[in-house]
Amino acid sequence: MQMDSKVAMVTGGAGGLGEGIAKVLAQRGADVAVADIELHGAEEVARQLAQYGHKARAYRADVTSRDRLQETVETILAEFGRIDVLVNVAGVIAATGFEDTVTSREEDWDVTFTVNVKGTVLASEVVAEHMMKRGAGKIVNIASHAGRWGGAGGGAYGASKAAVIHLTQSFALELAPHSINVNVVCPGTIWTPMWERIAERDRRNDPKKASLTGRQIFDQAILERCPLKREQTPEDIGNAVAFFASDDAFNITGQSLNVNGGTRMN
Repeated sequence: MQMDSKVAMVTGGAGGLGEGIAKVLAQRGADVAVADIELHGAEEVARQLAQYGHKARAYRADVTSRDRLQETVETILAEFGRIDVLVNVAGVIAATGFEDTVTSREEDWDVTFTVNVKGTVLASEVVAEHMMKRGAGKIVNIASHAGRWGGAGGGAYGASKAAVIHLTQSFALELAPHSINVNVVCPGTIWTPMWERIAERDRRNDPKKASLTGRQIFDQAILERCPLKREQTPEDIGNAVAFFASDDAFNITGQSLNVNGGTRMN
């Protein structure tokens, strides 16, 4: 599943999951446009990707604004010539203060649906406009296995990711006439800054976990929930993304793939 000569745009690429995905794509030969609201972090990731011998550039991208996204995409197209693959990683788990509560607040619903859902829609629509002109392209969305079933305290995040799974199917049907494949990867339990926030919330609100470190809470979750008893990594997700982005997935569209060690199998 080499990606030589392909150009990939990765939103939310400045760290965590997005950084791991960008790294895998670069390792496999892709030129990568690292796009993120945090330009400094994107620049650092782009510098790291340069070691793989392919083009990597950083761009500030606000996925909640169509106009600003349009400007970012136009800049990428001017420098790279095209975008073969869009990976929608940009996402949030909740608003500020999430760690101090065990329920989804109004502000959590606002921010998760604005970034996770609207952001995926806008990035897909802006880049798809270019892909349709070329008559080819791959869009890979990042949801979560939390979008597969309801969970106490995670209603806003889980619902936003369920929406991303649904959107993937809708976009797959709409863009199929233009030879654009749209699929979604559903990550499981991964030690990223997002999961650090989850662990901190557990530590503050569960007396049984008050004396544990965030990493200990994470490791405990792996042992309790994951049949394979091993954590997933950003690179695991990158491998799944690389498959969907490759020619090996030529006839696959509208599909969702769990990468969660068996935690959820539907």
